[in-house]
Amino acid sequence: MPKSPQNLDAKTIVFFDGVCNLCNGAVNWLIDRDTHHHLYFAPLQGETFATMREDKNISPDDLSTIVLWSEGRFTTHSEAVLRTCAALGGVWRLAVVGLIVPAFLRDGVYRFIARHRYRWFGKADACRVPTLELAKKFLN
Repeated sequence: MPKSPQNLDAKTIVFFDGVCNLCNGAVNWLIDRDTHHHLYFAPLQGETFATMREDKNISPDDLSTIVLWSEGRFTTHSEAVLRTCAALGGVWRLAVVGLIVPAFLRDGVYRFIARHRYRWFGKADACRVPTLELAKKFLN
């Protein structure tokens, strides 16, 4: 994987479970729709997340959620999903409307899916390795 670029604070980074097939499918979906190339991706199990988590005093206790780094802060669970979709721009910006649904409801559904994701979608033996063409979108 390529070395992590400098100035990570200025990037919009989607941290995902690198061995989760559902998560890898979501990353593929995002890449296909990220026509403005705003998003970067890194596995939760990787060096970039470990470094940023440590620098920002984020607990490593739950790696079962998507984590979005954007505008100088971390978001997780359903808020991260909605804000990631909104970061795609265009009609996807409307995803933030989902934030009007109370977080306990959104996150309840999110946690239910996260709890069953390996059983329903499977699990890879290792984190994904991007193609050479996509490598610039992935951080170590």
